[in-house]
Amino acid sequence: MVRRIVTAERDGRSYVQSDGAVGNTHDFVAVPGFQTTLAWAAPAVPTLPFDGADPVAQVTSMLPTPYGSSLIIVQFPPDSVMASPDFDPVAAGAEQMQFLPGLAETFDADGSGKHKTRTVDYDIILEGELWMELDDGELTHLQAGDVVIQNGTRHAWRNLSDKPARMASILIGGGE
Repeated sequence: MVRRIVTAERDGRSYVQSDGAVGNTHDFVAVPGFQTTLAWAAPAVPTLPFDGADPVAQVTSMLPTPYGSSLIIVQFPPDSVMASPDFDPVAAGAEQMQFLPGLAETFDADGSGKHKTRTVDYDIILEGELWMELDDGELTHLQAGDVVIQNGTRHAWRNLSDKPARMASILIGGGE
């Protein structure tokens, strides 16, 4: 569970508008251990002060609009989950299309997990270990506390360990 605290303003004074679990969390059935949470999204020019409406209640895209932002928390199961004979890539793809709109369409059709978005991403490893794979196939090992700045480059995330890993990604939409 991702706890989200949202502040707002009323009569010129700040207050906690909400404090609790993010409603837009999905535990993937087709990829056991894979979980995504869209914790926040903002248009290019957010309405301030915050109006109290949850911007992730009705999501049409995980990707932000140009100059907008999204905050996504992803839990990656070990890659061995996808290597299991029980793994169904068709079911996994369908579930991604349903729960990762906008982002799922950017994944390469070959099932490699590689993707490229028109965003600058600030990726922060929160727990565990991940390996970032770029076009050359080279893997960069990442541990909790490491930060990756993705400048609209094609990449994939690998979890070569035997434990889940968790990452926060702040996506900033690129201009037209």
